[in-house]
Amino acid sequence: MDWKKLQNGSDIRGVALEGVAGENVNLTPEASQVISKAFVGWLRNKTGEQQISIAVGRDCRLSGPALSRAVIDGATSVGATVYDCGLASTPAMFMTTVDDDNPVTGAIMITASHLPFNRNGLKFFTKDGGLEKSDIADILDLAANDNLPKEEDGGSVQAVDFMSKYKSHLINYIRHGVKAEDYDKPLSGMHIIVDAGNGNGGFFVDILNALGADTAGSQFINPDGHFPNHIPNPEDKKAMKSICDAVVKSHADLGVIFDTDVDRSAVVDRHGDAINRNSLIALISAIILREHPRSTVVTDSVTSDGLAEFIKSQGGVHHRFKRGYKNVIDEGIRINKDGGNCWLAIETSGHCALRENYFLDDGAYLVAKLIVDAARLRSDGKELQDLISSLRQPVESTEIRFHISADDVQGYGQQVLDAVSLASKDVEGWEIVSPNYEGIRVSCKNADERGWFLLRKSLHDPVLPLNIESDVEGGVERIWQKIDDLLKPFDKLVKQ
Repeated sequence: MDWKKLQNGSDIRGVALEGVAGENVNLTPEASQVISKAFVGWLRNKTGEQQISIAVGRDCRLSGPALSRAVIDGATSVGATVYDCGLASTPAMFMTTVDDDNPVTGAIMITASHLPFNRNGLKFFTKDGGLEKSDIADILDLAANDNLPKEEDGGSVQAVDFMSKYKSHLINYIRHGVKAEDYDKPLSGMHIIVDAGNGNGGFFVDILNALGADTAGSQFINPDGHFPNHIPNPEDKKAMKSICDAVVKSHADLGVIFDTDVDRSAVVDRHGDAINRNSLIALISAIILREHPRSTVVTDSVTSDGLAEFIKSQGGVHHRFKRGYKNVIDEGIRINKDGGNCWLAIETSGHCALRENYFLDDGAYLVAKLIVDAARLRSDGKELQDLISSLRQPVESTEIRFHISADDVQGYGQQVLDAVSLASKDVEGWEIVSPNYEGIRVSCKNADERGWFLLRKSLHDPVLPLNIESDVEGGVERIWQKIDDLLKPFDKLVKQ
């Protein structure tokens, strides 16, 4: 078995079910059991402790129960104590490692986020946060070389309801944050609906109900691994249209949408307008910069010029970094370790990590924080969207993806980037943006373009994504035509 193929950055992902042509199962219960044993061994090596405890949770995918049993069996067979959390959220599984009453040594969340039904994966945590890419490689090396802990007695498993504790944590956070006259029901009079996409986020309705909110009109709350209504993904156009329409239909004050394992989210205002991607970053930035003036806001590489202007106008420092939620989070942590001041690290996909919350990308915590502000604004006759009324949105935007058919994907991709970088210097009105941490970003200053583009290598796929934005009608097409000319010599690029 090629264990390395299961690594997806700082996660493990694979095909867990038959049913899709050309996709062979490689994340089997047997493989998951071996990986679980390897994780126990890795934890022992890292901590120096022999007694290891692990919390295990899963999303609602059809393959989840079998993989969960395998992971639990693997860990208990080598002497670990396992707490079976059943259906859970990814952020909640991290919280088991910092629990005040019974912190575990490590945690495993069985999920593949928004990927299709046949996929699944494993995310790993310690009290220091999610594991790094190098840590996953080490665990898979232990599995590949059969360098596993010996089987021993003493392992045990206990079912626990950690999600109830996690829900109480968020309920108390909102109560304390709003400080309403009715402390127990601070959201009374507010109508907030939830779209869980049949993923694991339906529990947030319980939180809202406990706080006195009207949740009538919430949809797709029950977990269903077939995902029969839409993909649980705040970036998916169908999913966002669904929650936007639901807000308008139910006359709600606010709509909330989560991805499958609830580490990402987005919101919708009462007019049915989505607040996601750049708008979501601007919204939480406005709140954070009010609480922590002059904070650095770390984002991924595809954020807009309008967002950069907005963050600066709020007194913040915009640090546009690389794609990949772990890259963004780790950069925020690094800035603070180096003596900087970063309270927010957020990717356009909806992964949002706050310094006040362990730099954990927690979609439910983000929504809870936004709801606290929404309740405060409501008392002044204002709404969340008022905080970002000055955000300049592009007139046009698009993403084009190019498949690389060359044998040396990385090398060929770099050749393309180098050529475009060199040629861009000779295009009138174009200026290469610096500093830039990923690919090539060019500011297009011509009056009929007024925009920018970013060409970069995908983190995991043999693909070059191209993002283009413009502040004038027809600007994207004009920029694209020039880029298209620059790319014509490269016959190993196929436009998808």
